[in-house]
Amino acid sequence: MVIPDVVCRKAEIAGAVGWLDELPSLVTDLEQEWAITVGASFPDATEAFVASAVRDDGTPVVLKLMVPRPGDAAANEITVLRLADGGCVRLLRSDSARGALLMEALGASLNDLRLPIRRRLEILSDAARQVWRPAPDCGLPTGADKGHWLIDFIETTWASLGGPCSRRAVDHALECASRRVAAHSLDTAVLVHGDVHQWNCLVAGDGFKLIDPDGLLADPAYDLGVLMREDPVQLMADGPYSRASWLSQRTGVDATAIWEWGVVERVSTGLTAASVDLQPIGAQMLDAADRIASDWR
Repeated sequence: MVIPDVVCRKAEIAGAVGWLDELPSLVTDLEQEWAITVGASFPDATEAFVASAVRDDGTPVVLKLMVPRPGDAAANEITVLRLADGGCVRLLRSDSARGALLMEALGASLNDLRLPIRRRLEILSDAARQVWRPAPDCGLPTGADKGHWLIDFIETTWASLGGPCSRRAVDHALECASRRVAAHSLDTAVLVHGDVHQWNCLVAGDGFKLIDPDGLLADPAYDLGVLMREDPVQLMADGPYSRASWLSQRTGVDATAIWEWGVVERVSTGLTAASVDLQPIGAQMLDAADRIASDWR
């Protein structure tokens, strides 16, 4: 059984080394319980052990076993997949206590298709819109909850890593997160995916479906803010403000909200990547954050 290095590092950071040791027996148990045969793991997974599998009737499926960590990540993902009603990958079986999900098998990732960035942004923003819908009383964290969490995460992670980006970039992100927290409204919040990027968007028939949702009840600008953190080198070459404006025009979502969530996501994800040595993308995101913060105020 091959477990990607990034997944191992995240398990170690989460204090879940025991989970790594028990993973083979967990896979064996689920093979028996869910009548599947598990094959090769996916080497590009970052948050979970993910492997191809086949049901006893020959149907190809995918098994996902999430790294245990504080919070309700598994339960939240299961909730989103059920509520999305086809807007995301179809969930076949689940066990939130063990962080286990069995899902339909999809095709190549959008990243593998090597499409021009504008076409990728079109596909990703369209895929995100398929998820957005009212979801009152769903029990998912709100955009305000996520904003508070990100504020704490950015502060503590930046300090623990010895300041891999400028203090100015951190302060910029914290101010933007505070404004997004203050702007949160349950009256306009919808179900959002929470991590819309090219590795989480896979070919499904003649279209695309999203996988690996974080799941929030938030302003849809959150999902578009994630698109503002991706492809940071190209973002800076094209002019970062132009991407936020284009996404706003395409979706009707407020450009300022998209921009501010992008500032927050760029720093938080850059710090996450730095903590598990996921490079060069982590350094590229933090470099973009530094350059953008230099024009702040």
